[in-house]
Amino acid sequence: MSKKTNKTSFYCKECGFESIKWLGQCPSCGSWNAFVEAEKVSKTISNSIGINTTAEVIEPKSLSNIEDVKEERVLTGISEFDNLLGGGIVKGSLSLIGGAPGIGKSTLLLQVVKALGDKGINVLYVSGEESLNQIKIRANRVGKFSESVKFISDTNMDSIIATVIKTKPEVLIIDSIQTMALNLDDKVPGSITQVRACTQAIFRVCKEYNISSFIVGHITKEGTVAGPKLLEHIVDVVLYFEDDQLKNLRILRCNKNRFGSCDALAVFEMTSEGLREIKNPSEIFLEGRPSNATGCVVTCVIESGRPILLEIQALVTKSAFGIARRTINGADVNRLNLLIAIIEKRMNIPLYQYDIYINITGGLKLKDTSIDLAIIMAIVSSYKNVALKNDCIYCGEVGLSGEVRSITNINSRVQEAIKLGYKIIFLPKTNVDSLDENMIKKYKDIEIKPIQDVLN
Repeated sequence: MSKKTNKTSFYCKECGFESIKWLGQCPSCGSWNAFVEAEKVSKTISNSIGINTTAEVIEPKSLSNIEDVKEERVLTGISEFDNLLGGGIVKGSLSLIGGAPGIGKSTLLLQVVKALGDKGINVLYVSGEESLNQIKIRANRVGKFSESVKFISDTNMDSIIATVIKTKPEVLIIDSIQTMALNLDDKVPGSITQVRACTQAIFRVCKEYNISSFIVGHITKEGTVAGPKLLEHIVDVVLYFEDDQLKNLRILRCNKNRFGSCDALAVFEMTSEGLREIKNPSEIFLEGRPSNATGCVVTCVIESGRPILLEIQALVTKSAFGIARRTINGADVNRLNLLIAIIEKRMNIPLYQYDIYINITGGLKLKDTSIDLAIIMAIVSSYKNVALKNDCIYCGEVGLSGEVRSITNINSRVQEAIKLGYKIIFLPKTNVDSLDENMIKKYKDIEIKPIQDVLN
């Protein structure tokens, strides 16, 4: 005989970690007093070996017997957003957009809604955070909306689902999922149970009625979407906003995409009229670059598969204290200490009495080791007070012996440098042979400088 068992689960409000008992501190994110009790879940446990022999048997299919279905995509007209999704919005997909408060999630979706409405696509925008008057005030900054775009201000997910089924919009926007609530025992919006249940309800509707849906998710202090980690597994696409503390730039990264590459990013600039797409981020990151300044070097990094040119700035000054300071903005300080040790050992330049400050312009947080050569050149340039040529670019990873090692995506880096007018490109010697010969022949005025080690 089968029997019913009730099991209580506890979830961390910050990261969604699940435990069978209450914990004072979350072992996943380290938050204190963040565990809440979820509703009791009833499970049926069958006798014998635990298999229900009365269940319906599913017939497996081989790949040759599965019908090919072409993905239907809708272009919004915002090219950066379309490229991030892999070529447009896939019909029947569910996408999650997360980010810090005020970073531009709702603004971006309003612009997407406007672009879709201009094409005559029926859109339903549901807001649980703002009234209809507030939405209209914010929408007036974006422009005039088509009559095919409808708005709702409500948090009752049961009523929203009923409205969606009746009106059958082509695109659905839920802003935000933490404000929605179903008629459950746990009626508190934003709780673990409600967030999970509401997302699953939207998922079933968008798949059954082929409705492309976007949900906005609040993030925790760790930068992840608030709620169970299951939320990211339910949806088809996960997009995260990052902000730049120095400029009005917004970087939208794709962390998951079932219909395209998840190795992509889009750059926007926040203006008084909304978000403006930046089709060439390198120009923004190099904007205002000083000419003939010491300690300034340009390099090319690969961010989410996209080549971006940016500037490395170094300031080497005599230390006024016994212990020299090493500071870097935008990269690992331990990597900086390693590169300084290479300079002292392999290039015989004494830096132990100098404070060294490194700044990566644009506010990007880099893990790409191809900036090693540029950092070393910037430090040496500032130390010797000698400016490097403005039309030079340096790329390469530096090993402990001072050798310059090969890097990836070399052709795309060179093409990006050529596009912005750089004439002299310093590359690892091992990468020069793998360059596209047709590209080199096309740009005969470009000089490729192979480097074997930091002394060469």
